[in-house]
Amino acid sequence: MRGYSPFTTDAFPSAPATQPATTTTTTTPARLARLSRALIAKSVAEALFVVALAVYFSYSNINPYFRGSIDVADARTVEGWVVDEAAPDARVEVHLYIDERFAGRASADAPRADVQAAGRSRDAYHGFVFHTPLLPPNRTYRARVYAMHIAGDGARRVLQEIGAATAFSVTADKDNLRVPDAWWESEGQQR
Repeated sequence: MRGYSPFTTDAFPSAPATQPATTTTTTTPARLARLSRALIAKSVAEALFVVALAVYFSYSNINPYFRGSIDVADARTVEGWVVDEAAPDARVEVHLYIDERFAGRASADAPRADVQAAGRSRDAYHGFVFHTPLLPPNRTYRARVYAMHIAGDGARRVLQEIGAATAFSVTADKDNLRVPDAWWESEGQQR
């Protein structure tokens, strides 16, 4: 059907076959309403697709079974516990960050009888203890502990925060008076 357009007011062109067909592109309110509904349906479908991708990514990269907390944070130590409830006998690798700077890594394998007594694990070895590096005095810091989660095919490693960030203050003493402001770059500190 040469010359046919879905946006014309006539179902078929009225021009004779010997002359080129001319179409008019007048849009009626009914056609605009159909077009609007089609665009809304397309937008809803795209939004649902994006949500489905976000849910898939979230579940494939975040372990929803990590439970734990930071119980102590001060100028000397950061202590707490973490359990992977999907594998309660496994030891979890944890990383310490102080003010968003890496300060160390450890395995959560220190004895914590209270974790076992609470029914979180079958054994008591799910605690972590970090020795806080020397920090510049007279400041407040925020300690965050992240559990290492190996995602997908084992090639991706994802850090998932355990508990909430915990603030602590460091007062001046004979050991930390000369610690530079960029403490994470000072000699003897891990990067």
